[in-house]
This record gives sequence, structure tokens and C-alpha cells, in this order.
Amino acid sequence: MNLNVLTQKPSKPPGSAGRRLPVLVPLSCCCVLALAFAAVFGSWLAPLDLSQQNLLEAGLPPAGGHLLGTDQFGRDILSRVLVGTRAAMEGPLVVALCATAVAVTLGLLAGFKGGWTDAVIMRVMDMLFAIPGLLVVTVVVGLFGGGYWLAVIMLVVLTAPGGTRVIRSSVLAQRNLPYIEAARTLGVPTRKLMFIHILPNILPNVVAAALLDFVGGLISLSSLSFLGLGSPPGASDWGRMLAENRGLLGQNPWAAIAPALLLIVAAFSVTVLGDWAYARLEEGRNVRD
Repeated sequence: MNLNVLTQKPSKPPGSAGRRLPVLVPLSCCCVLALAFAAVFGSWLAPLDLSQQNLLEAGLPPAGGHLLGTDQFGRDILSRVLVGTRAAMEGPLVVALCATAVAVTLGLLAGFKGGWTDAVIMRVMDMLFAIPGLLVVTVVVGLFGGGYWLAVIMLVVLTAPGGTRVIRSSVLAQRNLPYIEAARTLGVPTRKLMFIHILPNILPNVVAAALLDFVGGLISLSSLSFLGLGSPPGASDWGRMLAENRGLLGQNPWAAIAPALLLIVAAFSVTVLGDWAYARLEEGRNVRD
């Protein structure tokens, strides 16, 4: 008996990736690549030592050797935002990868197994999902004296439930389709059914959830740093820089505008790429089907 014939997926209407604005996708891709490059090579790209202070040049507007001016301690803003790209990208990436891994594992188990497995997993996820995530992270990090990686761990725990619900719903739509029933009849192991047959068919939802988790982690971690609960004082973190340089809006507005603008560009670009990637993967799946 030919398993390829029995496991043929049902046809679906083609996707709508072409409806996205054509200019935004390549522009967002260039922005993400530039941010990734700065995250890896920021310390080499920085024109000046980011810790070098000169109070005689405090709060200078863009001029001379300071393309974005200086902060209240005379430190070069361009050097600090370049080096701060790594901290801005690293934490959200960990949040997205870990939360997605947890969500895929628990969502597949809950959706495919059903019964008590589904009930226990989803009750725990519902309880965590009902908790105001950023508020809880703020309280916990504040009680333990701050800490960037403590905030990252808390965000992973509180971000995973949303992705788990999405993955579970997608699995429920797949598990009783004819190709899964045919594979079951042929004795395909449960693990292979979940990770080899079902997971590729829900990949668009997985990718979209991961990219949205990245954006959520970026905003949450920057907000905590802005409140003084994430990165330590003086760190070249975009949220921390925005908080420390608010008082310089009259002297050198770029000291606060530069990190704020980078946060907006990063969040917007990843969101656009997430929408585009979902549409393309969905379209490719429909073509294969």
C-alpha cells in the first residue's frame, strides 16, 4: 500500500501573500539584516568607546565626531546605540525561541492526545494566560532587585501559553483529517505523526507566533529597562537610554529619539516579516497540497 497516496493532504485555496505592500517587505528585511549585523558587530562598528565620559561635552547635539551627539555624561550616542543592539535583540530572541519550543511541544501534545493530557495542559495554560504578564514580571523582577535574564525567564513562562493555544487549535484542525487517519491505520508512531506529519502543516502558525513573541519580548524588556528593572544603570540598553536621556530633549533630542526610533523600526520590521512569512508559507503549503 502506498503511504504517499494515503497521506495526501486536502486542497486549500491559495494564499494571499501578493496582497502585502511590495515595498514594505524588502525594506523590513533590510532593517532586520542591518539590526542583526549591528547586534553581532556593534562593538567593532562603534566609532568611540561607549564608556568614555567627558562632562565638558555633555548633551551636545550632533556635530563633529559625534554623529548623534552625546548624553548627559558626554558619551557618544551612536556608539551606545550600536553596542546596545545586541542587548536589545538577544533577550527577545531567547524569549521567542524558548516560548515557541514550549508552545509547540505542549500544543502538539494537548491537541493530538486529547483527554486528560489536553485538560491538564490547557488548564495550566489558561491560568498563566489570565495573569497580566508585564505586571507580574515587573513585580517579580522588582522584588528580586532587578535582572535582565530573570525578566527573560519570566517572559518565556508567561508568553508560552498564548502560542500553546494557537498550536493546539491548529493541531485539532489536522488530527482527524484523512491523511492522519491513513497514517494511523498503517501504524505510524504517535511521535512521528505529531512532528513529521502535523508539524509541517502548522508551520505558518508556528513562525507567525514566534515572530510575534519576539516583538512582545522586545517591547516588554525595553519597558522594564525604561522603568529601571531590566538592564543595570549605565548599560547601553535602548530602554535604559531612553529613560536616562529624557531630560536632554531640549539640548540633544537624538539622545532619546535614536533608541526610541530603533525600537519602533525593529518591532515594525519583524511584524511585517512575520505577516509576509505566514502568507508565503501558507501559500506554499496550499500549492504542495
